[in-house]
Amino acid sequence: MTLPRLASRPALLPGRPQALTGLILPLLLLAAWQLTANAGIYSAAQLPAPSEVLSALTELIRRGELWHHLAISTQRVLIGFAAGSILGLALGGLVGLSRTASAALSPTIQAIRAVPSLAWVPLLLLWLGIGETPKIVLVAIGAFFPVYTTVSAALSHIDPNLIEVGRAYGRTGLPLLATILFPAATPSILSGLRLGLAQGWLFLVAAELIASSMGLGFLLIDSQNTGRTDIMLLAIILLAALGKLTDTLLGAGERRLLA
Repeated sequence: MTLPRLASRPALLPGRPQALTGLILPLLLLAAWQLTANAGIYSAAQLPAPSEVLSALTELIRRGELWHHLAISTQRVLIGFAAGSILGLALGGLVGLSRTASAALSPTIQAIRAVPSLAWVPLLLLWLGIGETPKIVLVAIGAFFPVYTTVSAALSHIDPNLIEVGRAYGRTGLPLLATILFPAATPSILSGLRLGLAQGWLFLVAAELIASSMGLGFLLIDSQNTGRTDIMLLAIILLAALGKLTDTLLGAGERRLLA
């Protein structure tokens, strides 16, 4: 009996209009923000209007500070993400492929994963001082766990029949890993890398609490201390925009690799 072939699911909207659909919610949120600011429910110090946040952006650009904040935060995230994801790939691969390694390492790593980001700050300060190293290490800790978890889960759930086929063609050890196992787990690995990058941005603010004088996390905390709510909202928007931009770039690489 031949089952009827299911028609592929049509796109909701074709081409560019579908991409523009993603702008609808931000525009609605912006309109709601402007209406709430105009309604006077909150004072201007509590909720500045979007135009005041735009003025704060112009002010930071004019003073030449914005690019330094953006550059230093991006640098910390990228270096920390690279370090954390490499370690996550290595340990995730080891735990996913070896039951002995999984039994020995997995319970401890899962327990450490539950430690909140801020709990690492005093320990990193004590061990690594107040330079760049503890900030990058904290971002790396944030990036490590999603990559480790997805890689180990993906490798441990690969179809055993696929492995048998590889062995039937004489693939064992590293050739089996490189030609069968990792390609089969690539979609999950790429998803783990995107989650790790997002987690790196989440850990950035905690990292920049460590005696920072530059970066978006510092800008966020400094604006709180000085009562500049407009700059505080601007820092949050910039963090969201940078996180989305880097995720989009990684997603484009993912689509290109899987095409």
